[in-house]
Amino acid sequence: MAGGAAGAEGAAGTAEGAAGDADTLLRSRSYLVLLAFAVLLGVPVSAAAFGFLALVGKLEPLLYHDLPRGLGFDGTPPWWPVPLLAVGGLLTALCVRYLPGRGGHEPTDGFSAAGTPALTALPGILLAALATLAFGAVLGPEAPLLALGGGLAAGSVRLLRPGLPARVYAVVGATGSFAAVSSLLGSPLLGAFLLMEAAGLGGPMLGPVLVPGLLASGIGALIFVGIGSWTGLGTYSLKLPDVPKAADPTAAQFGWALLIGLAAALLAAAIRWLARRSRDRVEVRRLPLTVLLGLLVAGLAVAYAQGSDKPATDVLYSGQSAMGPLLSGAAGYSVGTLFLLLACKGLAYAASLSAFRGGPIFPSLYVGAAGGVLMSHLPGLPLVAAFATGMGAMSVAVLRLPLTSVLLATLLIGRDGLTVMPLVILAVVVSYVATAALSRPARPQGPQAAHGPQAPPAPTAPPHPEDRPPHPPGSAHPAGP
Repeated sequence: MAGGAAGAEGAAGTAEGAAGDADTLLRSRSYLVLLAFAVLLGVPVSAAAFGFLALVGKLEPLLYHDLPRGLGFDGTPPWWPVPLLAVGGLLTALCVRYLPGRGGHEPTDGFSAAGTPALTALPGILLAALATLAFGAVLGPEAPLLALGGGLAAGSVRLLRPGLPARVYAVVGATGSFAAVSSLLGSPLLGAFLLMEAAGLGGPMLGPVLVPGLLASGIGALIFVGIGSWTGLGTYSLKLPDVPKAADPTAAQFGWALLIGLAAALLAAAIRWLARRSRDRVEVRRLPLTVLLGLLVAGLAVAYAQGSDKPATDVLYSGQSAMGPLLSGAAGYSVGTLFLLLACKGLAYAASLSAFRGGPIFPSLYVGAAGGVLMSHLPGLPLVAAFATGMGAMSVAVLRLPLTSVLLATLLIGRDGLTVMPLVILAVVVSYVATAALSRPARPQGPQAAHGPQAPPAPTAPPHPEDRPPHPPGSAHPAGP
């Protein structure tokens, strides 16, 4: 590990000395050492990510199905989400309030891949994520996985080789994040696009920075498959089975795709507004309001189940494992049920964003998928096309990552993804532009307006969490890992 860290230091030094000369960096021996180090990182980080996802996958049915039976109930009572989310909210609030790291990334800020947490912050981040994901709040596992991968990778090098340039820790942390999250998304390439867009990487150094991460994520995919086969637990990658065959797009479908893009932008803006308004109040009274919002999520799930004769789990959890059944069983969802699902899931998503800890990707995909299934009842809009365009449009409205959103929506569909890709691209572009227009800040007034727009400040590297000043309990939380 120490030798790998030295190689990483040499690679970073070569990059700085070459003044952006990517070819010089690629030809250097130290860069080859960094690639070898990426292989070494991919194995333990991917194993840790697999273990975290396996734990979440075991805890969800244990708490929702096995525990009530163990307490003497014939099955899961309709009101069971109420105590479940109350306990989950309490545990999440305690982790955010009292443990280092404040539970990790603030999900109302969207998807963030900047910076890595300290090793001391990882237990609090993972515990807050477990209390969120396993107890039924509507968030996904990608943010804690990024923190886990980046924190383990960069933290290990910090322990073994303290005092290296910050650039080394940043590259090593990004490599760990690649390895942790890419297999969850079902494709190392998709993980690369996700982190590339989220981190805002570009310019001539894009390739050299991405290649170690791609290598680590490829190793991570092998580790996921190997451990899943060896343990018999299967895999935890995002994948939809039994996808119906898609038909070639028509002119009418392009018109519906435009409408889906606009509708997704409006729905995401409403969810984001509710989440941020609630977050401002949660920051002041973390414990009671997190529990209260957990009870709200539970109430929405119970109301949906009672009003639709569908399971409450349609509203609970991230929706990662529920998208496949939604698509394959779409014929069993009436228009009224889909409207109710969209309303309850959207409100539960907003409540979870404001108080719990996790990632925003999977709930946005599920909300978009449910909206797409609802739109498929319109004339001339097939189910698969509506499903894919809904996912892509809602994803980009929440994440602001257009390339990743197109890939997410099309790769999930499988072979028919290429067929519907033009529709997805149109919906994503419309939703992306509409979201930017809805999020446009108010025009400056007074003297500032007279001088015209000011140039934005130059971007700076985010400080390491250990270097940040401590935040008092009631203060606003900075952007997460």
